[in-house]
Amino acid sequence: MKVRLFVVSLLVCLLAVAVFAQQSKVVAVKAGRMLDVRTGQFINNAVILIEGERITAVGANITVPAGAEVVDLKNMTVLPGLIDSHTHLTFSPANAASSIRQSIPRQALLGAKNANITLLAGFTTVRNVGAGGYSDIALRDAINAGDVPGPRIVASGPSLGITGGHCDDSFLPWEFHHKSDGVADGVESVMAKTREVIKYGANVIKFCSTGGVLSLGDDPKHAEFTFDEMKTIVAEAHRLGRKVAAHAHGGEGLKQAVLAGVDSIEHGTYIDDEGIRLMKEKGTYLVPTIYLTDWFLENYPSLGLPPQIIAKAKEVMPAMKKNLTHAVQQGVPVAFGTDAAVYPHGLNAREFAVLVRMGLTPLQAIQTATVHASKLLGWEDRIGAVEAGKFADLIAVEGDPTKDVTELERIKFVMKGGQVVRK
Repeated sequence: MKVRLFVVSLLVCLLAVAVFAQQSKVVAVKAGRMLDVRTGQFINNAVILIEGERITAVGANITVPAGAEVVDLKNMTVLPGLIDSHTHLTFSPANAASSIRQSIPRQALLGAKNANITLLAGFTTVRNVGAGGYSDIALRDAINAGDVPGPRIVASGPSLGITGGHCDDSFLPWEFHHKSDGVADGVESVMAKTREVIKYGANVIKFCSTGGVLSLGDDPKHAEFTFDEMKTIVAEAHRLGRKVAAHAHGGEGLKQAVLAGVDSIEHGTYIDDEGIRLMKEKGTYLVPTIYLTDWFLENYPSLGLPPQIIAKAKEVMPAMKKNLTHAVQQGVPVAFGTDAAVYPHGLNAREFAVLVRMGLTPLQAIQTATVHASKLLGWEDRIGAVEAGKFADLIAVEGDPTKDVTELERIKFVMKGGQVVRK
């Protein structure tokens, strides 16, 4: 009996030592140079020390502890993992009505595929703003549990919208009596719907304040929710600790959303000088999602879209480039977002070159997907820069992205939470 107890005690001790060793393992990333995204300065021969999921030290004169696991990136430029503030992981480019033919479980599984593609493209965090049946919540939880690979997800669940608006399915006739998950009309109903999506796991609230492009029967220039409805959504979300993103193409719908206190405007196609002034005064982020115009206008013939939607897109998308370029050049705060799903997931980094053509420097474009996006998400204490205390989310490229931002389209290395996922 005593021998057995001794053996059991020994095994327990050995297991405890193994667990402690695993928890305390140090990883040292040696970078040829590392970009400080706040200043734009490079640290040559940088060392990044990591324990568990977090960075513990960063610098050029860091001693690598004995026994540390070394990741050699001496021929690479290292940056923080990128952040996409506007994705739809559970959707993919196709006929706009295709989601009606897909079950929610099928959308969630599609999301798992797209999440991995997005992570390998260097985006270690995304904000998913709109998904059917809480499929993005399920995907977020599966990634957090380690069941499937993917980026960190700030998830919205269903987008809130009015009956017949952009966030209500518009492809089924009356006899189906169908409404989308997030539809609510009236102040009391939008308050209840905001509480409902939070109940089922939403980290952020997304609502449609104007019509959209890839939907039937609505106009991107027209407001959808009333101002009182918008104020109610924002007040209730903020009271419960959630930020709010407003799909808004322009006109009064955009301005009212800003005055209601939203944290970001998504798209902003028809933004005018008054809208620009309001956003700058309020510190409201613009998430431009501009590369999609290039991809869509090149590829729409293969998507099987209704003629009304194609006509709308051909009118809206050229205006989008002109007005958003003006807004960016006037100094509206910008956070990086792509609307990936309108075009294939994994091409997210093509947005950077468009931002540069709109007037940002390469460094400023990089900052939209790091320090600015982390602030928009409310996660500036954990992501957005290579700094002690933050998650060890790192990417590496061969060249200098501050001279050629398209280097970010050619990611060579990805680490999320101290785990190498691409090399």
